[in-house]
Amino acid sequence: MRRLPEVDQDVIRLAADPLFPRLLDQIRATGGCAHPIHLSGHTTTRDTVTGEILRHYDTRNEPGERLLVRCRNRRESVCPPCSRLHAGDTFHLVRAGLTGGKTVPPTVREHPRLFVTLTAPSFGTVHRATTDGKRCHPRRNTPDCEHGHPRSCTRHHEPTDPLVGQPLCPGCYDYTGHILWHAHTGELWSRFARNTRRHLATAAGITQTRFAQHARLSFAKVAEYQQRAAIHIHAVIRLDGPTGPGDPAPAWGTTELLTNAVTTAARQTLAHTPHSPATGEHTLSWGTQLDIRPLRASPGPDGLGDDAVAAYIAKYVTKGTGSTGMACGTDYRITSTDDIDHATVTPHVRTLMHTCWKLGSLPALKALHLRAWTHTLGFRGHILTKSRAYSTTYAALSTARVQRQGGAVRPVIDADAMTETSWRYFGSGHTPGAAAVAAGIAHDLARNRELAREALVPRPGRGEAQ
Repeated sequence: MRRLPEVDQDVIRLAADPLFPRLLDQIRATGGCAHPIHLSGHTTTRDTVTGEILRHYDTRNEPGERLLVRCRNRRESVCPPCSRLHAGDTFHLVRAGLTGGKTVPPTVREHPRLFVTLTAPSFGTVHRATTDGKRCHPRRNTPDCEHGHPRSCTRHHEPTDPLVGQPLCPGCYDYTGHILWHAHTGELWSRFARNTRRHLATAAGITQTRFAQHARLSFAKVAEYQQRAAIHIHAVIRLDGPTGPGDPAPAWGTTELLTNAVTTAARQTLAHTPHSPATGEHTLSWGTQLDIRPLRASPGPDGLGDDAVAAYIAKYVTKGTGSTGMACGTDYRITSTDDIDHATVTPHVRTLMHTCWKLGSLPALKALHLRAWTHTLGFRGHILTKSRAYSTTYAALSTARVQRQGGAVRPVIDADAMTETSWRYFGSGHTPGAAAVAAGIAHDLARNRELAREALVPRPGRGEAQ
């Protein structure tokens, strides 16, 4: 008799459990999370006066005596359902700072706003995609480099070509500079923001120390790995009044003035690495490519639309190694050089990871903790960060979503009530059968969202123009 596959056997085992309907409810509550966290424990709410138990929840009544909660991993390559949730939260977080909502007044649309892209400098020539019909790096009568590699490439590369983003000569590529630039990207941004405020104050004729009394610079930025494995920063920059988005920008605060200040600050911002006998001291700056676009309520020839920018940032905040050609390291931390050698990455990224690991052993660079960030190629920041007054927070969005579950807000506990909780980590992931069930639920939820979006699109025959 033919033996059923392991997945089918596990599904049958789960379905035979009397608590299987409750397991389905838990998986649906996590949105079909691919790697849920398992918790065990209880929550008890008592009346502080009478001691009466008002509410009690205990995982001993759950399947396997555990509760499943989302892993909340932002990477699409790790957990697509949680990645979609994170992308949605990011969209609303960024959009609220552009159009209002989520505690931000709609008048924020009248403030000067820019969409800025700050790039990394060149660390060496790399192969590039040539969809425009041009060749990669055509150079006539150019001798080979000192390592014996051609300095030119006359090929046409499709965007999916594995050569795109790889250096023409690994020996000529400045891998040390690349890693150190990544490690100081956060400092470069901080200095850039300070310089922008300084130039705004100078242009407005006020002292730099009094800038906060006249205006506030708010922003939300996302870091994106390019195919050459270097970070680009995409940022929404907004000029508010001194109290934040509810306060109109000062009369002197125009989009043109903000553009000039950002341009000047980006060109002048520098940072310096610690001096090391092995690497010397590097002076770091932004790349020469700088893109600044004014934001408009609706797209136009001289600006971008608010929704387009929010969707753009939301897309890149969930990118993982699978969607960027393995150009952003790994989804897990590196603990040894063996991890680097066995990582599924390009040769270029592997060399960057080895360089990061090696630099992490230098005493002069100890404060950078580079070995702990080898999996991100030395980049030590969060993928998305924002200023305090830009808009709402991920925590506020998550709380509001939990309160709306089931179409109703959670009941408010009386002030005289006391809640006691005790939780511990019990494990993570799914059994093969549960993973198949979760994947099916995630697919159904995604399909339902698509159908809901399509239902909102006007169709001919309902009063619309044919």
